[in-house]
Amino acid sequence: MATFLFDSIVFGPVSSRRLGVSLGINLLPVSRKVCSYNCIYCECGWTPDMTVTREKLPSRKAVYDALRAKLSEMKQKDKAPDVITYAGNGEPTLHPAFAGIIDDSVALRNEFFPGARISVLSNGSMLHRKSVRDALKKVDMNILKLDSAIPGTVQQLNKPHVKVDPENLEKHTADFDGKFIIQTLFVRGECDGRKVDNTTPDEIAAWLEALSRLRPQQVMIYTIHRDTPLGNSLRKVPVSELNAIARRVSEMGIATTVSG
Repeated sequence: MATFLFDSIVFGPVSSRRLGVSLGINLLPVSRKVCSYNCIYCECGWTPDMTVTREKLPSRKAVYDALRAKLSEMKQKDKAPDVITYAGNGEPTLHPAFAGIIDDSVALRNEFFPGARISVLSNGSMLHRKSVRDALKKVDMNILKLDSAIPGTVQQLNKPHVKVDPENLEKHTADFDGKFIIQTLFVRGECDGRKVDNTTPDEIAAWLEALSRLRPQQVMIYTIHRDTPLGNSLRKVPVSELNAIARRVSEMGIATTVSG
């Protein structure tokens, strides 16, 4: 089925299931996805071979200019965003100027819409970089992916191009003093001739144990909403089941939201 790429640095605002009125920021090329993961459900499609010639990333100045222009326009129209979201065509923390871009964004947010939040949707693969962790401490919503706590399932669902070590995630998130959000996409189906399901009892038990150690301030639970690279091979998890999982998280004293 059809997937898509964002065709500009700033896009939207769009209505987000989890974030409200969200003004999106893409720090990656507009012609290809650049990511350290290759998630089988990604709306941007498959991650191309990392050895392929890479398009130039937008400069820090280009991001600043694009964001200033859009926020100025929205201010003139009296249309405030709920959140300024770094997502786009892959993993935003891969940008070498990520830390400086976040500093710019905070300053622009404070100038135009002090009530708006800044969020970053990240797979957490760059948390080993202190500059990335320090930048994420400055945003209002540091949203990190954890689709499974079982290594084999992580490989199947997320197909990372880098080494993924759950213990490293726990080590690095400890640096945030609980000021981070975990987002998990639950899905079922088939991939490469194998069953895909991160909602089994064993999966949920391991995931809950990981949450009990991580202690995020919030957990966002959702399922597929748009087209995926695998087309009809993947299926939504019913909202009733997502709500049942969410109740178990809430019983741990962790705030939880569900998007079906």
